[in-house]
Amino acid sequence: MAKKQEQERLDTLQLLKSAIREKRPDRLYFFYGEEVFLLQYYLGQLRKILVDELTESFNFHKLTAENFDVQEFENAVENLPMMAETTMVWVDDIDIFSLSESERERMMGIISDIPEYCTVVFTYETVQWKPDGRYKKLTDAVTRYGTVVEFPKQQLRDLVAWTMRHFAANKKRISQELCAYLIDITGGTMTALAGEISKICAYSGADEICKADIDAVTEPVLDAIVFQITDYLARGDGATALNMLHQLLKMQEEPLAILGVIGAHFRKLGTARILLDSGKNAEDLMRLTGMRDYPARKTIAAARQFSARFYQCVSELVLETDRRIKTSYDEPERLLELLLMQIAQEAQRD
Repeated sequence: MAKKQEQERLDTLQLLKSAIREKRPDRLYFFYGEEVFLLQYYLGQLRKILVDELTESFNFHKLTAENFDVQEFENAVENLPMMAETTMVWVDDIDIFSLSESERERMMGIISDIPEYCTVVFTYETVQWKPDGRYKKLTDAVTRYGTVVEFPKQQLRDLVAWTMRHFAANKKRISQELCAYLIDITGGTMTALAGEISKICAYSGADEICKADIDAVTEPVLDAIVFQITDYLARGDGATALNMLHQLLKMQEEPLAILGVIGAHFRKLGTARILLDSGKNAEDLMRLTGMRDYPARKTIAAARQFSARFYQCVSELVLETDRRIKTSYDEPERLLELLLMQIAQEAQRD
């Protein structure tokens, strides 16, 4: 099933690329997915071939939650091109399945009869794209008349190549291993990477990027910071681990969110330890959890430091901390600090 879904994603994206290359876009698209950078890129490519700067005030229409209603949408779709051959309607973050019954009926009529000169693109970034099976007629209309394109996170291999190209465009060299490291600590989206690459290139005065350049200016995502915290605990450096926890709290990260990531991280380490004890490796961890190559190898290496008993004990400590945060009057921040100290003590005993 997963392979079939992946193939369907590739097929629709390929259809979109071909339509743009041939300058023959479909009349109706639905764009969604984690990789907002790609979503915005292909939206821009469609806009580039459909409207020009001189006439876009007449031929380009954007509708958002602030100005959307079905009548406005219908007007935008039916507006004839002015001094051009095509028009484009961009509808941003509007859940058409949450409309009233009468509005859904009108939407079905509009999207089933979009004029040849018009291309409509619905994009979903903050609003989830989730067709509602209860409204089969609207779902069928979307499937029949529209092209649904998902932009998921890219594979590590593709992201590494993309990252290296962007550094090269700034006349900088970087190793594949450091690209993988940067991808890991930024969460692995092109949107985050693009901003960090610009900062790193501006900071570094050398032709080749080193790890110190990345660490100096890059803001790691929560998962990456938690990995660093657990790494310091493994080394017996509880003071640094506590200091990093305090930094997270100063950044207004929610204690329960931090605890959730700590728990998830130690579950991955525990799984990796069990695989190691069974003679398995990083590839097995990738297959089991869906992790990428770099974090899987990093997790396997980290898991070697302690026994399966240690990871089971930590999981119980996390569950107890979760219970106490939700049921006691103690401060969540203090309970997180206590958890780190307990983990450090268990690490010394292991």
